[in-house]
This record gives sequence, structure tokens and C-alpha cells, in this order.
Amino acid sequence: MSWAERAADRSPSVQRSRSRSMRQMKVIVAAAKRLIAQKGTSFTTQELVKEAGVAMQTFYRHFEGKDQLLMAVIEEMVTDQAVRYEQDARDLPDPVARLRRHILSVLGSLDASGDESTGPRFITAEHWRLHQLYPEEMAQATQPFADLVAREIRAARDAGLLAPQDVERDAALVARLVMSVYHHYAFAAAPEPAEVIADHLWAFCLAGLGGDSGGGRPARPVRRPPSS
Repeated sequence: MSWAERAADRSPSVQRSRSRSMRQMKVIVAAAKRLIAQKGTSFTTQELVKEAGVAMQTFYRHFEGKDQLLMAVIEEMVTDQAVRYEQDARDLPDPVARLRRHILSVLGSLDASGDESTGPRFITAEHWRLHQLYPEEMAQATQPFADLVAREIRAARDAGLLAPQDVERDAALVARLVMSVYHHYAFAAAPEPAEVIADHLWAFCLAGLGGDSGGGRPARPVRRPPSS
């Protein structure tokens, strides 16, 4: 960030403008989510601005087009889910138990898919369509779940419960694997209940992170980061 940007951040007028912009963007994204629940992604920008109660120029001031809006919707959904997973698991006794809960919760939502316009099939179809066009932006949109996984892996490593090779890379791989299984079963008929698939996925991830399915010490020695 340049000195000019830092100075602008300290300006009350700039801060008020950014606050107003944030409110407008949230109103637009909320309107998009309501329209998606009603009709999937077939809504027009004219329908969107009417639902949001904003001018067309306000929409284009914040979003280049409909694809950018849908990426914002997906990012907000992923962020909200990550927050909910973290809250739901906060009373569990250790980070390994919390990590297990997070992974099982993702796959558990397959059984409660609901309407195709808002359930796993919507998320899967739009995720991969947008990923082909905007891979970096979509990686950022799904980062909140990977960050949640990384926090639990790091805490488990520090507690001597897991032995990851590299926390950030391992967390990214676990998040992508969980996402891939979720996307697969959003369309493919599951040969067994979602909880069975989730348990098998968890066992696979646990082994990859050097954990012990019996709840004891890590399956491989914990690699402590070098002290500074």
C-alpha cells in the first residue's frame, strides 16, 4: 500500500465513502441471493437492481457484471458456512475433533440439498463455470474454508496431535479434497449415506495429516517449526 493509499485510509470522507459502498454491495448481494432462491441464476440485472432498490449505475459501480456478483455470492456463502462450522464446533475438546466436525459438516449438507437453485448443484455448477473463467478470484472466494482448516491443523500440530508436513499446503489440499467430494456427490448418486462417505474422507485426511485414528499420538513424529 502506497503512502497516498495510507493517507486516504485515514481520511474520514474516504472512510465514509467506503462504508457506504460496503452497505450498497451487501444490499446487492442479499438481493441476488433472494433471486437465486426464487429462480436460480436466470435473473437479469434489471430484476436485480429492482430487487435491491438501487440504480443500474450503482450495480456497475461495484460489479463488472453478473459473474462478479455470483462470485461475491459464493464467497459470502462460503464465509458464512465457515463461521457457522467454527461456532458449531467451538465446544469440542480439541482441534482434531473440531477439524473432523468441519469436514463432516460439509458433506452432511448433501443430505439437506433443498432446491436445486440454492443447493449443492447450484454451488457446484457455478463454482466450476466461474473457476474456468476466473480461477484466481474463485480460489479467493473459497479461501475462508481453507483458512478454517489451517487454523485447526496448526492448533493440532502445536498440541502434538497431528504431524502435518506443511500447514498451509496441507490445509489447502484438504480443503480441495473435501470440495471435490462435495462437488462429485452433488450430481452423482451416492452408493452409501453421506455420513459414511464423510467418515471415510475424514479417515483419509487424518492419515494424511499424520494423525492416529485411535486417538493417541500422531502416526508420525511432529515436525516442530524452527525456533527463532
